[in-house]
Amino acid sequence: MATNQSDEPVARIFIHATTVTVNKEREVVLDSAIFIKSGRIVAIGKTKDLLPEIQTTESSLEIVDCTDKIIIPGLINTHAHLAQSLLRGLAEDLPLHNWLCDAIWPLEANYAENDGHVASLLTIAEMLKTGTTCFLEAMLTHRSGLDNAVRAVEETGIRACLGKLIKVAETNPDLKLKDARDRDVSSMSLSSAISAYEKYHETVNGRLHMWFSAGTPRGSPFSAHAAIGTAARKHGIGLTMHCAEAPKDLSIYRQYYHCSPLQFCKETELTSPKSVFAHVVHPDAKAGDFDILRESNSTVSHNPTSNLKLGSGICPVPDMVAAGVNVALGTDGAPCNNTYDMFREMHLASILHGGARQEAGVLNAYQVLEFATMNGARALGLEDQIGSLEIGKKADIVIVAPKGISSAPWDSSQVFAGAMDPVTMLVHGSGVDVDMVLVDGCVLVRDGGLLHIDEATIARKAKESVAGIRKRSGISARNHMSLKYI
Repeated sequence: MATNQSDEPVARIFIHATTVTVNKEREVVLDSAIFIKSGRIVAIGKTKDLLPEIQTTESSLEIVDCTDKIIIPGLINTHAHLAQSLLRGLAEDLPLHNWLCDAIWPLEANYAENDGHVASLLTIAEMLKTGTTCFLEAMLTHRSGLDNAVRAVEETGIRACLGKLIKVAETNPDLKLKDARDRDVSSMSLSSAISAYEKYHETVNGRLHMWFSAGTPRGSPFSAHAAIGTAARKHGIGLTMHCAEAPKDLSIYRQYYHCSPLQFCKETELTSPKSVFAHVVHPDAKAGDFDILRESNSTVSHNPTSNLKLGSGICPVPDMVAAGVNVALGTDGAPCNNTYDMFREMHLASILHGGARQEAGVLNAYQVLEFATMNGARALGLEDQIGSLEIGKKADIVIVAPKGISSAPWDSSQVFAGAMDPVTMLVHGSGVDVDMVLVDGCVLVRDGGLLHIDEATIARKAKESVAGIRKRSGISARNHMSLKYI
């Protein structure tokens, strides 16, 4: 299914490109050249200046013509569920808590043997083909298997932060939320997460980082969550958590903990510059939740598609941005999004809030591109390595080739004339237009195709895996539209 990603990054220069650097100066370099060597960006400049200079110093050089193509930093997905690609289409049109209890949790509790590896490969393949070079796994469950995910990261060449789920207690019965994964609660302990960190952190040539994934507080002991926060701070471990996702979650914080969602996170030491809170659709601004996020340098991972599909609501992102909160972007999982395409997520994030607030441009396309690149890198504590195209940073690069009738009349010469904006072309485009993807200077996608992953084999094995999961769990796709299959 996948071959080891072992080819060394060679010296390459990309020429005649439109390069959106996403640097602090927001520079877009026209007719640009980017020279990479030993997995790093060595030089950025105009093609006419840089190409002759590099050709005189490099005896072995691959020259890649990027005429009418756009180069951007690799996209960073700050909330993705690796194991859930197998569950695409199996939990449609359900609100969050029913979606979890009646479908997702029973399905996840019935993964066996190699299912988690197949799912991880399937998810990563889709992410790479659509321009994602780094992701934060939101909640690695016990049955999907940490080793399966690690193996998939190693084989595919992607950069990853893997959040191992810490479930501090069985689900509170008073909430009438039945979690089929509770049978494995002993395997999702804080100590097991620390052991995983010690074993895997910064392995796979430094591409793999281990994180904590704190279980969502739903009546579980305050002290148990505080222990997670304390351990994360003590060991310098990144932490992610689903926070205030559904309308009911806000009342749960108030009922069981007598505080707002982010007050809870602050008091349990869950907030930090390496804390990513997913969704945060229902914060309590009056209680100071935005201030807590800003002052702790914590990040909110905005997942607009998931929140809309599950009927959870709309995260108040414009207010967070205005308050100085770092906002990044995530796709969530296939059952609540149907894809892992960050271009689709950027498009929705850039238009959703204008419609909801009846204010066109309340978030502009460039801000959303920053959510998916530099803000994501900052969220993961990797802003000095990835997230923008700058000299010295890792060569995590995506080349987009707008093509076909849906991209017309795109032409880089129109950008030179000031008649066309490459950023809106990107943000309102599609992952289908991704032409080339590099991580650490290694080419993982070329001409839109995966180089180290056998797509046909993964698709076949995914069909086999989901059939077994459905049989063991008893969960099938709902015929919620009363369709007549004949």
